[in-house]
Formats: sequence, C-alpha cells, structure tokens
Amino acid sequence: MRNTLGGLRPWLHDRPLITDALLAVLLAAAAVPLARDAALFGGPAWPGGPGPAGVGLIVAGCLLTALRRHRPFLVLFLVTLAEVTLSALSMGGSPLWPATLVMVSTVAARRGLALSLCALAVSLTGRLASAAARGDLGDWTAQLLVAVLTVAFWLVGRSLRLRRAYLSELRERTERTARAREADTRAARAEERSRIARELHDVVAHHVSVMTVQAAAARRVLASNPDGAREALSAIEETGRTAMAEMRNIVGVLRTDPASPAERGPQPGVQEIPALVEQMCEAGLRTELRVERADGGAREAREAREAVTAGGPNPGGAFPPLPAGVDLAAYRLVQEALTNSMRHAGAGAHAWVTVRHGPGELTVHVEDDGQGPRAARAEAGRASGGRAAAERIGHGLVGIRERVALYGGVLRIGPRTGGGFEVRARFPIKD
Repeated sequence: MRNTLGGLRPWLHDRPLITDALLAVLLAAAAVPLARDAALFGGPAWPGGPGPAGVGLIVAGCLLTALRRHRPFLVLFLVTLAEVTLSALSMGGSPLWPATLVMVSTVAARRGLALSLCALAVSLTGRLASAAARGDLGDWTAQLLVAVLTVAFWLVGRSLRLRRAYLSELRERTERTARAREADTRAARAEERSRIARELHDVVAHHVSVMTVQAAAARRVLASNPDGAREALSAIEETGRTAMAEMRNIVGVLRTDPASPAERGPQPGVQEIPALVEQMCEAGLRTELRVERADGGAREAREAREAVTAGGPNPGGAFPPLPAGVDLAAYRLVQEALTNSMRHAGAGAHAWVTVRHGPGELTVHVEDDGQGPRAARAEAGRASGGRAAAERIGHGLVGIRERVALYGGVLRIGPRTGGGFEVRARFPIKD
C-alpha cells in the first residue's frame, strides 16, 4: 500500500489538472446537498431546495475551480459573480463561498502581492454584495466569521508562496554552489597539471641533458680509455635511475585507483644542491657552490666535486630549513639554470652557484662564463636550417618565472656582466 501511494504522488504531481478536477468535483458534490441548509453558509434555508438554475450555477461555479492554476484571478471573479447572482435570484444563502475561499488561497499562493490583495478585496466585496442581496447585511457575526476565514485562507496562500520561493532560492543556491565547486575543481586540476608539467620538464630536461653529454663523452673515449667510458656509462645508468624515480613520484599523483595508491617520495630541495653540482661536474661542466648565511660569512667556497671526493665537509649542511614550496622551487631553479649552462655555455665553460639565506629572504644566483643561450640558439638555428630548433629553447626559463612568481619572488634572467649568462632569484621567507 505504501509503495502504491509513493508511486501515485509523483504521478499526480506531474498531472495537476487531474488533482484540480477532483477537487472541483468534490466541491460540487458537497455544495448541492448543503444548499438545502444554507444557514450553514450565513443565510436562511431555501424552501424546497435550489431549482435547476440554482443547481446549474452551483455546479458551474464549483467546476470552474478546476482551472485555478491557469487563470486563478479570473476564476475567482466568476465564482464570486455566480455567488452574487444566486443571492440576488433566490434571496437565500449561497454554498459557493467555500469555492471562493479556495480561489482566494490559490491567487495568494500563485500570484504577486498586489494581485493577491485585489483577490482578497474582490472576495470580501462579493460577500458583502451577496449579504446585501439576501437582506441579512446586519448579521455582523456571520460577516465577521466569513471575513476572518477569508483572511486566514489568504494568509495560508501567501505562506505557501513564500515557502515555495524560499525553496526555489535554496535550489538555485545549491546549484550555484555546485557549479562553483566544479569550477574550483577544474581550476585545481588545471593548476595541478601545470605543476606536474613543470616538474616533468625540469626532471626530463636536466637528466636527459646530463645523459646526452655523458654518452657523447663515453663515445669519444671508448677506444682510447675504456675505463673512462665505463665510468661514463655507469653515470648514465645512475642518472637514468634517478630520473625514473623522480618521474614515478611526480606522475604517481595522477593515479586514481585507491587499491594502488601513489608512491610519494620526498621532493628534492636545497639540501640536494651539492649532489646536483657534483653531477654537473661529472657531466663536464665545472661548477662551484657557495653557501652563505645571514652573517655574510661564506660557509663553503670550493668545487663540489673536490668537497665530496676528498671527504671534506658537505656544503649541504649549511642550508637552514625552508618552506617546502620555496625549497623545491630553489632546487628546480638551480637545476634548470645549470642544465641551460651545460647545453648553451659551450666547451670549457665554468659555472657558479650561490645560495644565500638572508634575513627574511633566500637568494639563489647561478651564473656561467659561456657564450649564453642566444649564441647557442643562433648556432642551433644555423645547424638545423630552420626556426623550430631555435623556438624550442627557453621553455624551462618560462617555468622558472612561474615558480618564482608563485611564491612572490623576484627573478632576473639575462646576460652576465663580463660575458656569460646568469639567473638570479630572491624568495621572501615568512616566519
């Protein structure tokens, strides 16, 4: 039984005309018998009952309520007119005022405040006109009762309209919130994809460049120095493993299967810069690392290769703790700058990396004394005979600008005084 009612309600809700027609039939079926005792409606009983004309007006007035959703004010006016006509012809009470109450409530629930007030005035005016036609206008008790009931039905209709408007506003607000949430989700996904793209570019560009240089060196000394070639191949293998491990950690965040969660390894930071400098030295780019603190004193100023191979103090120990985002951005900046120096500075170039932790800021400075990317771009363009090779240079520098701007830093990229190229960034550090 409950399932039947649960299925009937949506069916009737989608077909309001059927519900209104049933209401109109019930009103008509109740109005005709009650017309014999019209005193219930504020007037004397009809002697002998209503005639055929009276029954026709009663039935017509009640059946008009079937159209209450489409033309409520017009239906109210016609029902009120039928009630006044019955009172004027029969001089008895009219059983149509319950239908009038239904129409007053309908107009108040489905039309604006001004039209609903007009409907209330029409109903009260029609009731007074019917009482005047019957000659019982002086019965103020009955008139007051009808007026109170009419105002009560009007208030019920207004409450239904306000509730319907409130629920509609809640639905619209929920839809707007859902759309805003979807937009935020899309923006977050786009930002995450952009971050992953920057990370992948930095990892692939650096490690592939190092592996290319080491492979070229191994090829040149393969016949004359097999041990050196073997060391270069071992370095290529290690570099490839490192690159695969970093890419696995980065791309792992794209996995959506909860059964196989992504492996999240620690992100590199400034503590790994000495190892990065050592790797560049092994690849053939002479690189020096200098770490400075707020007191202005240089903690280390030697080639990273010498520091590690000789068992000297590790420059990485001089790095203070940094925010995770700034820590990663500084490492990627050094990585991209050294990769560009190795690719574009030319043979015999020398690079310097300076990391200074000052009061409230971190300064990272990478410079070389090579020919610079502009000369390398021109040379690459002449070698390839087209613009495509030249246009592919510099995407990493765009990523550096985005990283520095993300953390409110200041970046300078350009030629170095005295020749070469430099990348200098200053990151603000908050307590």
